[in-house]
Amino acid sequence: MLNKTKVVVTIGPATMEKEQIKRLMQNGMDVARLNMSHASYNFCTDVIEKIQELNEELHLSIAVMVDLMGPEVRTGTFTNGQAYFRKGDKVRIYMDSVEGDSTKFSVNYSDLIKEVQYNSIIKVKDGLMLFEVISIEKDFLLCEVLTDGIIEDKQSVAVEGVKLHLPRMTKKDETDIVFAHKMNVDFLALSHVSCQEDVLAASDILIGLKNDHIGIISKIENEDAVNNLDEIIRVSDGLMVARGDLGVDIPLERVPGVQKKIIDKCHRAGIVSIVATELLSSMETTIRPTRAEVSDVANAVLDGADAVMLSNETTVGKFPIETLNMMEKIINSAEKDIDYLEFLERHEEKDKDITGMISRSVAECASKLNCSSIIAPTMSGYTARKMSNCRPSCPIIAVSPNPSTVKSLQLHFAVNPVLIEELKDFDKIIEVSKKVTFDLISTKPGDKIIITGGYPFKEVKSTNFMKIEEL
Repeated sequence: MLNKTKVVVTIGPATMEKEQIKRLMQNGMDVARLNMSHASYNFCTDVIEKIQELNEELHLSIAVMVDLMGPEVRTGTFTNGQAYFRKGDKVRIYMDSVEGDSTKFSVNYSDLIKEVQYNSIIKVKDGLMLFEVISIEKDFLLCEVLTDGIIEDKQSVAVEGVKLHLPRMTKKDETDIVFAHKMNVDFLALSHVSCQEDVLAASDILIGLKNDHIGIISKIENEDAVNNLDEIIRVSDGLMVARGDLGVDIPLERVPGVQKKIIDKCHRAGIVSIVATELLSSMETTIRPTRAEVSDVANAVLDGADAVMLSNETTVGKFPIETLNMMEKIINSAEKDIDYLEFLERHEEKDKDITGMISRSVAECASKLNCSSIIAPTMSGYTARKMSNCRPSCPIIAVSPNPSTVKSLQLHFAVNPVLIEELKDFDKIIEVSKKVTFDLISTKPGDKIIITGGYPFKEVKSTNFMKIEEL
């Protein structure tokens, strides 16, 4: 059974070897994520080349997402990569780079010392570690440790109740976008987006590079972004609910409601939604998730998210393959409980065009006739994206001769993109569509499929037909 909700898997030290990446690709990974907050260009180049080789070998089209560091404050490095801090101890936070230990560490934002105040609370590591400013010196902040714990290299830093004056786009981000372009990746995740201008800054760079393939995923991580959702949606290809930093910037108890709001707004706008952070975090060290984590993943699926994401679970966790398998099992079970016709009723097709109307009709027929699959021959992916937004009850198999189109569809709900040879003849399209269905889905005589798209194939830019076939 093909799951409809996609899985983004972050690649790190635990999964960087080719055999591990191969197992991830064979066990449900749809998009491989590279986190530029931690990954070097050499690491990324190596992983991307391995994915390209494995796509050829396994006849797959796994996409790649580069996640920018963004205008973010982070700690420097520590001796041996980490340090333990004890509640009540005094710690110096330097603005200039120093090697960190249990008595001191540095941050990458020199103006932090100007923007905090006496008694300000500094949150590190997504708010797990708290420090209170007790003195502001010439080149460091003297702080009291409020919580016991370990901090590793390059952990996130925020100040409670203070909006830091960070740049819209850092030099590192600009360089990383050029790198992503050169490596022909498929998605760019923008960190710490606050308004549409932050997204347009990245778009302008891609336009300058003449790159119209890379999809922009805006990460919602702060109160400003929540307040400006509508304008951010207008200029994004998708949104990511990045619950780690979001749960630091807004009260934790608000995060579930904001998550539901983002998923719903993305669905209504016809763009991708991704739920991220700590979905199965206990599986970093144990073979089984908690019941709360299972419910968390299932609820994201039931709410209609296009994708869910694994982070530390697959970068440094002990059980990356087992975690992915568990994620797939939860998704498969939750999808059986989705009320697809209710999603269809909630779907508001703003563009009353032929493609929108046919897509809605196809989704309704697929649910009522209990079809095995929807086949969508496409050059640009337009038909498949429209179909995905209608949330049909069966998989959408998008067949395309365009490799870029195939990879661009990897984040869309229910869409299973397949690369095929170029097709011109309508009867040949039907024949190949049936073969792809037999290859991907367990079928039996009498099963029904719906074929929809634009014909003549390659000549029209809208969906203009639907055909129901009985196998």
